[in-house]
Amino acid sequence: VQLQASGGGLVQAGGSLRLSCVASRRFYRIDNLGWFRQAPGKERELVASITSGGSTKYANSVQGRFTISRDDAEHTVYLQMNSLKPEDTAVYYCNLNAKPSIEARIDVWGQGTQVTVSS
Repeated sequence: VQLQASGGGLVQAGGSLRLSCVASRRFYRIDNLGWFRQAPGKERELVASITSGGSTKYANSVQGRFTISRDDAEHTVYLQMNSLKPEDTAVYYCNLNAKPSIEARIDVWGQGTQVTVSS
């Protein structure tokens, strides 16, 4: 299983980007989906997550600016990022926790997409 993330780029402060992450196959069930980020010299941190029931969680630093959503039919997770700040600059990674079959469970990371916000 592979996760392909896209949508990163260079944007000015106050701008917006929409990240997408699509899985290479369908699943019996997709449970949690999440976006993490890692800035240079810092640890990877959770940005946002969404459960199979649609419950969401956000880091305090992005609350009210970022929105996570999912499309299970297209096995895709999105991250809409508005009012971007220079401190949002990082490599963004998507994460999927799913059951490819009733018996199995997998946890997969995407390859990362660079987001750079200029001041």
